[in-house]
Amino acid sequence: MSIDAGREKYMLRNIERGESDVYWPLRLEALRTHPEAFGASYELSSQLTVSEVKDRIHNEPDDYILGAFTPDGILAGIMGFKREYGPKLRHKGFIWGVYVSPAYRGEGLASRLLSEVLERGRHLEGIKQINLSVVTTNAAARRLYERYGFEVYGIERNALEVNGQGYDEAHMTYFY
Repeated sequence: MSIDAGREKYMLRNIERGESDVYWPLRLEALRTHPEAFGASYELSSQLTVSEVKDRIHNEPDDYILGAFTPDGILAGIMGFKREYGPKLRHKGFIWGVYVSPAYRGEGLASRLLSEVLERGRHLEGIKQINLSVVTTNAAARRLYERYGFEVYGIERNALEVNGQGYDEAHMTYFY
């Protein structure tokens, strides 16, 4: 499928608090199927109440979860963005919780989500850079970020530990 066909097929928009029933199962799927890719754990996250999940969903220009929806309303992919807090850190934002459901991979969704987050960041007053971390074993994600201009500024050895195995993370940044 061409990228243009993917653009027509999926709608990108912020996830609303009232859509926790759509968002949370996909987030839990991500945590369960790829525990090495996220700092949050499935075990703890699956115990959250609906109210706690809703409290985590924000819909502000500098704090949101972007969703890629099919024409049928199925949430196929997600990417979170949050601006750092405090006068010395507000020039930075970070991307978190990136996941595309396996049934929708290969259609350019992660690229579309990333492009949208970067474009939105361009319009946030004072934002100069966006950071993210990616487990070094996820070569496809790292290539995507590099294609958009992210650069590795450090490798954190054994950043995450899952079932006794350590995973390194590449810390990456994008400068406007």
